[in-house]
Amino acid sequence: MKTIRLTAAQALVRYVSAQMNEDGVPFISGVWAIFGHGNVAGLGEALYHAKDKLPTYRGHNEQGMAHAAIAYAKQSCRKRAMAVTSSIGPGATNMVTAAALAHVNRLPVLLIPGDVFANRGPDPVLQQVESFGDGTISANDCFRPVSRYFDRISRPEHLLTALPRAFATMTDPADCGPVTLAFCQDVQAEAYEYPESFFEPRIWHQRRIKPDEGELVRAVEAIKAASKPVIIAGGGTHYSGACEALKDFAEAHQIPVVESQAGKSALPWDHPMNLGAVGVTGTGSANKVCEEADLVLGVGTRFQDFTTGSWALFKNPDKTLISLNVAAYDALKHGALPVQCDALVGLKALGVALEGVSFAAPDPMLKTNWFAAVDPLTAAPAEAELAANALPTDQQVIGAVQRASGPDSVVMCAAGTMPGELHKLWKSPRPGAYHMEYGYSCMGYEIAGAMGIKLAEPERDVVCMLGDGSYMMMNSELATAVMMGVKITIVLTDNRGFGCINRLQMGTGGAEFNNLLDHAHHVNEAHIDFAMHSAAMGATSRKVGTIAELETALEDAKSCEGPFVVVIDTDPYPSTPDGGHWWDVAVPEISEREEVNKARADYLKHLATRN
Repeated sequence: MKTIRLTAAQALVRYVSAQMNEDGVPFISGVWAIFGHGNVAGLGEALYHAKDKLPTYRGHNEQGMAHAAIAYAKQSCRKRAMAVTSSIGPGATNMVTAAALAHVNRLPVLLIPGDVFANRGPDPVLQQVESFGDGTISANDCFRPVSRYFDRISRPEHLLTALPRAFATMTDPADCGPVTLAFCQDVQAEAYEYPESFFEPRIWHQRRIKPDEGELVRAVEAIKAASKPVIIAGGGTHYSGACEALKDFAEAHQIPVVESQAGKSALPWDHPMNLGAVGVTGTGSANKVCEEADLVLGVGTRFQDFTTGSWALFKNPDKTLISLNVAAYDALKHGALPVQCDALVGLKALGVALEGVSFAAPDPMLKTNWFAAVDPLTAAPAEAELAANALPTDQQVIGAVQRASGPDSVVMCAAGTMPGELHKLWKSPRPGAYHMEYGYSCMGYEIAGAMGIKLAEPERDVVCMLGDGSYMMMNSELATAVMMGVKITIVLTDNRGFGCINRLQMGTGGAEFNNLLDHAHHVNEAHIDFAMHSAAMGATSRKVGTIAELETALEDAKSCEGPFVVVIDTDPYPSTPDGGHWWDVAVPEISEREEVNKARADYLKHLATRN
């Protein structure tokens, strides 16, 4: 057996560089790195010599780098991913939040935090977390519950088994998620005789799991027995590449489609079978058909509470739930008839078995009435509003961005007011035009995520929409985007606090408290100049006061070479009154506030509707 003597870090880099997807391009397209004593000498040296084949990017925050990597994988529909490395201690634990985000959203990312010395010679090394009762534990054990695969590389030869397992996890459609290889810093520098065959290029093919014959038969029988079926399109529809198959299936059988946050843009917004967003932030048209449906077919969805209205949306007592999902865990949720398979393969198999079966088409007036109700909300302000100097609403901002967007635009967001409003109001023209991280709904994902989207699809026009709260949570990767010349447009709506949670607080009977900055304990009023702050990091920035000025700025952004930030003050109180559904947020049983007691009574009424 021919061998080659390499350090463990060199071996990891060489192996990663040789792993290809089924399109023949590297599965790991690059490495995000912030070096410290736990990775600079070993992994840093190895990455330096591979920089022309496996590029290394430097960020400003480990969590932000990981968010960029995860967004890259999401926009690539899991066909490509990125790696992220940090030192030990705070650099590593900074990535734990991002690992949880990837875990919830079933997205691949290779996390390589440095670890303590395997030989324990210098213990406790700088930044080492010591467990008094277990000498094998380090800070990196925090990654265990939020990793699909975790391993600690404490010997160079561990890579021979750990790396294939890591790639098997990241490329498996059911087990896909974050992989953490905690890399002991002394081991990174140790040499070993590795088999040359270990580094031969390997192609990782997308596994297309076929449905079990019995599960398929039972699902087909249930669909044939239904009279008002509906399809919920989830994120798995995109990851499987099943959007066109979904369109064909819906058209052939005249079954309406509703979309979760992750599934939105599976069908064009104006397709007659697409009734829009579903659930807590859903459209009136989509929720109407879901309330009446006697069969709900979930395709690649986790059935999150926002999708199901905390399981109170589907009101038909005789309904049947079918879950077509590549993961058994999701296929069996809530007593569903499981069809465990790939979404593309499963839809085609259902289509063959249901040939000639068709249902009554959805009433086109459902969509007509919905847009008649909400389109005025996204229109430019009327003269009366302008005369009153009223602050723009988030809905009006969405309308301005929509009018400035084109077929290649991608709107993205993660937390706060915008996810709900965009879910209801945004008109996605084609798959991939809507990128929402709403599994973990992580504030701070947005700017780094927008950069990841642009790296994944450089030809797309990426528009990041976020509030002042998310911007304050994490904005450092804006400087990274400037440094790397990544062209993104950031629309920052400043409602001076956490407006979304403030409305939720009011909706559950609470007093306005500790959400908007004016309602938080303060000695000095907050006056944050976001335009100046973003400009200080090198972005082209502009503060606008009206929707007309916003539209002008968005037009100017198209000719800007790098990141463009436009800031607009918005009213923190309005939200789209139409559509939506109850969400289970527990209200206190006992309170001195009459508003809370009333909200509790309403809560119990809604709770009784869950089925």
